Amino acid sequence: MSEKSGVGINREEGTGQGRKVVETETGSGFTNLDDFLAEVEEAIRREEREIYTEKTLEEAYNPKNVGKLSNPDGAARITGPCGDTLQIHLKVEGGRITDSKFISDGCGPSVACGSVITEMVRGKTIEEAFKIESGDIIAILGGLPEESVHCSVLAVDTLRAALEDYRSKKKENGRI
Repeated sequence: MSEKSGVGINREEGTGQGRKVVETETGSGFTNLDDFLAEVEEAIRREEREIYTEKTLEEAYNPKNVGKLSNPDGAARITGPCGDTLQIHLKVEGGRITDSKFISDGCGPSVACGSVITEMVRGKTIEEAFKIESGDIIAILGGLPEESVHCSVLAVDTLRAALEDYRSKKKENGRI
């Protein structure tokens, strides 16, 4: 009876019975796909912790304000140069932003930036919200790698477009 080692399914000759054997970098074998996936996930998490701050990972994995508002007072959707799309909806009452939601099809840092910026704008006036800069988001996240800074720029650009949408709707209705 011969057996091959490596990644995949090995079959013992003559029996037709399959046995999963997966080799990792360290040479440990798994007979259970769930164990293998758990180790891969843990390796990814270790690598993420080397690249991103704990706050960025928290916002990426547990974002706040995800979704859409029905009948938003201001809304915008922008696709950044990397291909990530961010959409922001705003609800404004009494001159202040009372609610904000976002949707993103992007990477973890894009999601984290969407979460942070929608928290930042709540309670602010339109003028105060226009003053938010990408550096403000980066400061709250405790930093971003250079290759992810564009995510904070996308969040600010999308917010500003939603604020402009709010202003244009109010002008059309004669309220500004």
